[in-house]
Amino acid sequence: MEQGKPFHPGFTLGERIEGLEKRGEADFVLTTNMGTIIEAKVVVIAGGLGCFEPRKPAVSGLEQFENGRGVNYMILDPEQYRGQKMVIAGGGDSALDWTIFLADVVDELTLVHRSESFRGAPDSVNKVMALAESGRINLVLNSNLNSVSGNGKLESVELIHNKSLETTSVAADHLIPLFGLSPKLGPIEQWNLNINKSAIEVNTDDYSTNIPGIYAIGDINTYTNKLKLILCGFHEAALMSHSAYQYMNPGVKYTMKYTTVNGVSEF
Repeated sequence: MEQGKPFHPGFTLGERIEGLEKRGEADFVLTTNMGTIIEAKVVVIAGGLGCFEPRKPAVSGLEQFENGRGVNYMILDPEQYRGQKMVIAGGGDSALDWTIFLADVVDELTLVHRSESFRGAPDSVNKVMALAESGRINLVLNSNLNSVSGNGKLESVELIHNKSLETTSVAADHLIPLFGLSPKLGPIEQWNLNINKSAIEVNTDDYSTNIPGIYAIGDINTYTNKLKLILCGFHEAALMSHSAYQYMNPGVKYTMKYTTVNGVSEF
């Protein structure tokens, strides 16, 4: 962050690019899953192994409560849940850790797990059990999410108990399913890029893609003798940056500058 500060970068965090549209010869318009619109002259895809998408439970109607309507797959700002009712589903470290943390934040918290044993750290399991015994959280084991309901926003979560198959409805303002992540290309697959085995084909002269103005660097790209090493990623980024400068400034002569000699000036 300190190294990039002189260039005054902008950040959009906790959102995923869903749409990419090219307007004119050199203008891109990107849209995130939260409706944020970003305009750019150049797009650089540095997506690693891809977009790590949450493993979503097989719950009918879950999607209608996503994007700010009650269902989230990660927690960015715990304070937004203060004084509200929450259901967390999962049995790993993430589910346990957030249960412990949010027990002092939310008004009512229910942790749902499909088994009687957890996969997380023993110390975390003990803390969760203690919270349940003291009545600070509701712990529902041997159960799964069955359905969600609400009028425009999440209002309740129905649980189904594995042994009896009986259902229980829990009032909830928020549902956080924490079942891990899986790498996928996601929306990138729809951007008309040349894809080969879940990676983007690039020109090794400058790591440009088949669409002028779009580059791909790091593990997200593929080419002959590709090595997925951090060292290679930095090399690709350097060549990409010089090419992108020329793409945005055609005909402008670029003079290489070395910070080890000239230092970094404030821009």
